[in-house]
Amino acid sequence: MTEDTVKEVLTEREGRAGLIVLNRPAALNALTHGMVRRISEALDTWENDEQVGTVVISGAGERAFCAGGDIVAIHRAATGGDPGAVEEFWRDEYRLNARIARYPKPYVALMNGIVMGGGVGVSAHGSVRIVTETTRVALPEAGIGFVPDVGGTYLLALAPGELGTHLALTAGSVGAADALLCGLADHFVPSERLPALLDDLAELPVHDALERHVQPVPAGLLDGQRDWIDHCYAAGTVEEILDRLRGSGEPEAKKAADRIAANSPTAVKATLAALRRARALGPLEAVLDQEYRVSCTALATPDLAEGIRAQVIDKDRAPRWSPAALSAVEPAVVARYFAPLGERELGLAATTPLERW
Repeated sequence: MTEDTVKEVLTEREGRAGLIVLNRPAALNALTHGMVRRISEALDTWENDEQVGTVVISGAGERAFCAGGDIVAIHRAATGGDPGAVEEFWRDEYRLNARIARYPKPYVALMNGIVMGGGVGVSAHGSVRIVTETTRVALPEAGIGFVPDVGGTYLLALAPGELGTHLALTAGSVGAADALLCGLADHFVPSERLPALLDDLAELPVHDALERHVQPVPAGLLDGQRDWIDHCYAAGTVEEILDRLRGSGEPEAKKAADRIAANSPTAVKATLAALRRARALGPLEAVLDQEYRVSCTALATPDLAEGIRAQVIDKDRAPRWSPAALSAVEPAVVARYFAPLGERELGLAATTPLERW
């Protein structure tokens, strides 16, 4: 464990709570491989520590809980660097996501500020997920030529109706109320009350601490849009979905269609296929196995490197997708995302939870 990694993830025990703080505020607490390993080690340490009754994870600074993984490193790998290093990062990250989902002690995520990509993976699989008035939860992968991962397709597939499909294909974000509606969070606590909640979690069982601070969530947007969302996104193909959105007469549906059309055509089609498959796969581990295949395949595609270039490196917001049209994305290209990896499989679903942990 390097000194930098120790600084990037702070851990300490406060009363009955084990505290994990993602500590890269200048980078919006984006995850590195070392940070993933340090979180895993903290969970190992506290699992059998009788003095720790609750684990709490939060992000340093006011802007973000965690804005995802280190996609600049992914860009380097996709443009001639070491893809094996990124695959190893994903392997450890997805294993951590599954570990969090089955952790035997309450795992409380304080999802204040931006929560994107990998940040969803280390929060939304927890047993207690807290959002605030500053929360913005997003799985924006289709906008960079990628497909939702870190268990994102599992979570979105479980969202009511077609809300998960809407979020995934538009690469959109939601606030506190809509995160609760979509099943990405459990409770609303105003951000000004988080320090007091932390103090109480150090002294009280989780339920008793929450009782003091949870408040009604301010109204969201998606609940009033369920009719057109559920109808339009129930279509069988991306092209059909776009036709329904554009023909619905709803201004918000037209905006959604425009956002989908701006994303990578290949990634959008692979995302829809991944979501539909996830619904039939069963447990989180099986979906993470699928996501690992999809992610490793995406790493070798031109759209991932181009999407990161346009959104993060050059920031010209003008990606040149290849191919540029949905009609040019062959079914065989989408099917390739789900092809078995042989010896490189993640293999989470092959073992039982007891054997695994």
